[in-house]
Amino acid sequence: MTEPPDITPPQDWTAVEHGLWEAFRLGEVYDLRTGIPERDDPATDRYWGPDRTVRAEAIAKLLLDGPPAVSGRVSAVKLSGAQVSGQLNLSGGHVTPYVEMHDCRFDQQLLLPECSFTTLRLVHCAIPRLEAARLSTTGDLQLAQCTVEGGIRLTDAHIGTDLLINQLIVRRDRHGRALAADGLNVAQDVEAELIEATGEVSLRSARIGGRLSLRGSMLHNPDGRYALNAARVTVEHTLYLSSGWVAAGSGDGTPPAGARTKRFTAEGGVRLDDGRFGNAVIIDRARFRLTGQQQLSLRRIQTPELRLTLDEPPTGLISLVGARVGNLTDSRRSWPESGGVDLANFTYASLTPEGPFPLSERIAWLAAVTPEYGPEPYEHLAAALRTGGEDSDAREVLLAKQRRRRGTLPPAGQAWGYLQDVTVGYGYRPGRAAVWMAVLWALGAVFFATRPQPPPTDQGAWPHWNPALFALDLLLPLVDLGQGGAWRLSGFAQWVAAALMMLGWILATTVAAGASRLLRRG
Repeated sequence: MTEPPDITPPQDWTAVEHGLWEAFRLGEVYDLRTGIPERDDPATDRYWGPDRTVRAEAIAKLLLDGPPAVSGRVSAVKLSGAQVSGQLNLSGGHVTPYVEMHDCRFDQQLLLPECSFTTLRLVHCAIPRLEAARLSTTGDLQLAQCTVEGGIRLTDAHIGTDLLINQLIVRRDRHGRALAADGLNVAQDVEAELIEATGEVSLRSARIGGRLSLRGSMLHNPDGRYALNAARVTVEHTLYLSSGWVAAGSGDGTPPAGARTKRFTAEGGVRLDDGRFGNAVIIDRARFRLTGQQQLSLRRIQTPELRLTLDEPPTGLISLVGARVGNLTDSRRSWPESGGVDLANFTYASLTPEGPFPLSERIAWLAAVTPEYGPEPYEHLAAALRTGGEDSDAREVLLAKQRRRRGTLPPAGQAWGYLQDVTVGYGYRPGRAAVWMAVLWALGAVFFATRPQPPPTDQGAWPHWNPALFALDLLLPLVDLGQGGAWRLSGFAQWVAAALMMLGWILATTVAAGASRLLRRG
């Protein structure tokens, strides 16, 4: 008995396409590979004959208007090792069958704009260009290990679960973009590890429900403005710009012990401005090779944790203007020596250095990277140290702030600043006031003890002469011990008394200024 016409392949289909038709109805893999790796690599120029060629129109027929599955089976296109001739155009189509293609070579660009899939997996395929704006899937979109010579467009695409593009090799389109995915919406993770992109990777305003991992990837766009442009991106979990491992190791660590790793590298600017990250931004063991006006720009990002632990600082500017971070983990090697960092309005709640980063070096670095004085970087650092229980270190930072500010004052202000610094360390070293007071008291007591007793101001009644109490009464403003006004001085002793009174007022004023700063911080 012959089968109905709707479940027999068209008469003009080739024998290879007839085999694909039957495999589709059975939901089985249709494998045209030879088993010889060099002959099965779609990225080579080796000739694949008619026995490995399937027309794009045949695949479109199966995906958009294919025959019913064999009873008890689920229809699917599972094609391996085929050359797809012609242009596969599924624009605006609704593809119900599962699609998985391995080691396939496409003659022309793949057109999938506004097409809907359940799951689409293209693994280790060679594609001239992928045009898939506003594509949607209920499951995964996978382009792992593919080579795409003319760029990928996924603007405003909606991925129901994961976007998997690990080990993708993609080169720029005519607009200079390797991956144009502005407005991309992914329900779960974006795995983009060990990719090689030549041209801009654009993820502006993308929304990712899980993590965005670019571990071990190489983004190459030295002549453009950005290698990665992810302004206004929202990542619900973690962004990884860190090393990835290319060979398995042993153990349970991350990466596993003994694994061979590859650093994340960006040759061109990286822009994460206004990004929102639910868990952390991890920039670890990465390299940023920036030229001209290119930057590592983290302006106004918001994240509970920023880990910036580099082996070498970027060659261009790091901008953290307006960024709001919970915990900052950094290392001394992460930052440029002088300039190269913009910290205006950068706030962080706590600080966790990785490796040695002494406070003296951090203060010197802070002065070097802020050519123009501003109080905020010092105050934010002090607040983070205080949060960590390092009150003495916080006071050292605030003292350094006052010393830096002193250089911006007129001569009279600088003189007053030097006096406050020497006497009480701008109020952050109040113990100095007690030392100065004790020294002046001792000197005054010795001086007046070696002089004849002065005559009393009131001939009717006067206290017992006590040189120590007399010197202390002169030093303490607003305190009357009954000695300072009871004796009439003359000559050099009068000048000494005036000096003690003036120094007492200076010490009291500087202590009061320091106390007011402490109260304002409280």
